[in-house]
Amino acid sequence: MDAAELHIPVMLERCLELLAPAISRPGAVVVDGTLGLGGHSEAMLERFPGLTLIGLDRDPEALRLAGERLARFGGRFRPVHTTYDGIDRAIAGLGHSSIDGALYDLGVSSMQLDLPERGFSYSKDAPLDMRMDTTAELTAERVVAEYSEAELRRIFRVYGEEKLAQRYAARIVAERAKEPITRTGRLVDILQAATPAALSKQGHPAKRVFQALRIEVNQELAVLERAMPNAIDALNLGGRLVVMSYQSLEDRIVKQIFHARSRSTAPVGLPVELPEHKPELALLTRGAELASDEEKARNPRSAPVRLRAVERVRGTL
Repeated sequence: MDAAELHIPVMLERCLELLAPAISRPGAVVVDGTLGLGGHSEAMLERFPGLTLIGLDRDPEALRLAGERLARFGGRFRPVHTTYDGIDRAIAGLGHSSIDGALYDLGVSSMQLDLPERGFSYSKDAPLDMRMDTTAELTAERVVAEYSEAELRRIFRVYGEEKLAQRYAARIVAERAKEPITRTGRLVDILQAATPAALSKQGHPAKRVFQALRIEVNQELAVLERAMPNAIDALNLGGRLVVMSYQSLEDRIVKQIFHARSRSTAPVGLPVELPEHKPELALLTRGAELASDEEKARNPRSAPVRLRAVERVRGTL
């Protein structure tokens, strides 16, 4: 399996352009918080020869494949097995007190989608797994088998923004009482059978449910809510953070944290803004940037991407 052939990095040149002012100097340290198959990391290490890159991933197979791809960079590449909210511990564990840049390419990776046995895709029959970290205990099969109808309804509605959450949860509970639901193919059949004919042509009925299950299994939103402050706090003055999101729940979290820390915290009416009230961050993008039409045609997985970037403009006082 060739990692370079499995993965086309999304918005690669724009990511490098945004990070370059912070990571181009000799001795700079950058964190790829979602290493995946190493496409973005490889480009950074090639483009900036004085750079040390710390690559984080919860998926042992991704770390193995990326490690093979990036082995030629020797000690400039430092892989760490962790979820991306562990950025502070990973940095400290490698002897660094701070970093100059960080990149997060959120969501499920190309490898995870393309390997049927991982269970992320509703288009291929496979074990109902969906773990990004194959050493973790919670699987999608356990969620489907053990969560109450109310719990299933909640995650479908909140994490999948699924209008038929109640209907789907009830049908799953009824069907699992007859026979355990252990494979993606059976779950898809159950969801299709539960979908009213009038709505059957409005996108695949399993899309939002699978997204919700994946988020629940991997605790993606909770990890992201911890990861963004941890990454910002790790940045040196002038350090930059670039984040690419692929669905609205992720982008909303990133947007809210970036905007909160790019505003003054001075009380209304204060005649002089004290240094401790000045914004910590400067926004580098106007809203969320999208992939170009050309890139979307070349790499369909870039179609939903929303890119946001910030620079740290105030350090610790």
